[in-house]
Amino acid sequence: MSALILIAADDVQVRRLLRASFHDNGYQCREARTCLETLEMMRLEKPDLILLDFSTSQENNLNSCKSIRMSFQVPIIVLSIRDQDVEKVAVLDAGANDYLTKPFSMPELLARARVALRRVVVGETAQPRFVGEELEVDFDTRTVRVRGKKVRLTPKELELLRVLILHADKPLPHRELLQLVWGQDHGQELEYLRVFINQLRKKIEPEPGEPRFILTEPCVGYRFAGIAKSYALLNPKQSTQAI
Repeated sequence: MSALILIAADDVQVRRLLRASFHDNGYQCREARTCLETLEMMRLEKPDLILLDFSTSQENNLNSCKSIRMSFQVPIIVLSIRDQDVEKVAVLDAGANDYLTKPFSMPELLARARVALRRVVVGETAQPRFVGEELEVDFDTRTVRVRGKKVRLTPKELELLRVLILHADKPLPHRELLQLVWGQDHGQELEYLRVFINQLRKKIEPEPGEPRFILTEPCVGYRFAGIAKSYALLNPKQSTQAI
C-alpha cells in the first residue's frame, strides 16, 4: 500500500497543488486546514508523512510542529517562504525533520519526501539506553537525567544526542552529523549545528565550558565520549550488561 501523506496548509491552492502532485506519483493524500484539523487527522488517519505549510504565520508552523511532536513521531517537512537560518533552526528545533524554502521544484520535494519515508521504513525499532555516572538517557521514554535530575530536550536536541551516542567514541565529521540528524540534503549548515551542540552541552554537561560528553574534534566535528570511560550503552531488548 502506498504511503499516506497529510497536507496541512491554510492556502487552498497550495493544498490542491501538493495533492495533485503527490497523487500523480502514487501517494494517498489527506488535507487539513488548521493545526486542530491536523491533530485530529493524525489521530484518525495515522499518516506516514506531514507536509506543513501554514504560510500566514511562521508562528503557526512553530506551534503546529510542537503540538504534533508532543504526541506523534511521524516525519514533518515544513514548507515556507522564509529563508533566514534563525527561522529554519527554530522550526527544526520545534520538531520538524526537514525545511524547504519556497519557491522549490516539485521533484525536489518528492525526493525529500522519499528520503523521509525511507528513514521511517529502515529506522531502528529498538532504541538505545545510555547509563553513566552523571548522565542517563532512555530513548524509548525520551527521558534524560543529569545527576538524577530530569532535563528537558527539544526533539532535535534529543535526536542529535541519539546519533552521537550511537557513534560513541567515534569522531563524526560536521557534514556526516548534519546528514544523519537533518537528512541527506544537509551538510553545509555548520553554524546551526554549533548552536545545537552548545544548547545540548548547556543542558547535559556538568561544566558546559569544559565538556565531558560532547567533545570537539578540531577541524573535524564532534565525538561523544562514553563507552571508553566505562559508561554503559544498553539495548532494551538485550540484558543490562555493559558493553
